[in-house]
Amino acid sequence: MFSTPIHVIDFEGSRQSGVVEYGVVTLHGEQIEATYSRLCAPVGTISDRDRLQHGISEELAAQEARFDTEWELFAGLRESGPLCAHNVAVEDGLLRNVWPYPRSSPDFLDEGQTTASWGPWVDTLQLYRRIYPQLVSYKLGDLIQLFDLEAALAELAGLYCPEKRGRYHCALYDALASALLLRRLYHEPDLGELTLRWLLVNSAASTASRDALGQQDLF
Repeated sequence: MFSTPIHVIDFEGSRQSGVVEYGVVTLHGEQIEATYSRLCAPVGTISDRDRLQHGISEELAAQEARFDTEWELFAGLRESGPLCAHNVAVEDGLLRNVWPYPRSSPDFLDEGQTTASWGPWVDTLQLYRRIYPQLVSYKLGDLIQLFDLEAALAELAGLYCPEKRGRYHCALYDALASALLLRRLYHEPDLGELTLRWLLVNSAASTASRDALGQQDLF
């Protein structure tokens, strides 16, 4: 199993409000090595639609420090291992909206090389689309149900999630769900022995992007 940790992240918020909650699950091999989560003061208004979805009001989050105080945490995570999300475009966009670049960090695609980029990412959405092209839905909750991970997610939520934040559209809960989806791929017989490079290449959003990274066969 991988010696490099993978940091599975989820943000609640929008470009308008900024990140109002983050959740991080650090997977080292199959083990959850650490979790991080808290509410963050919005930088703009939280729309009614967003508030109904994630349950975070401006009043609730206003007393917390803003997300941009967490530079050391997120820059440090990126230095130690690749980031992962379910639909990377959302998390990558919100992250780059605050900090366009991290510190110089390992590339993880080319051993010994460094890059000043939040990527390359592991994307559980793209991985499941490629590995299971026949599925009707690739929403986080639908995949958890389809692959019979609901009980495991409930157990982890009870261990790690903040009070009243153990449901979908809560940052750490969604990060735990994404981590479970990633971890189950380690035991998918048809995939053989996975490598970190394989996960990164096959997380690319398009065939052209995979070709640019050095496309690798699925099976």
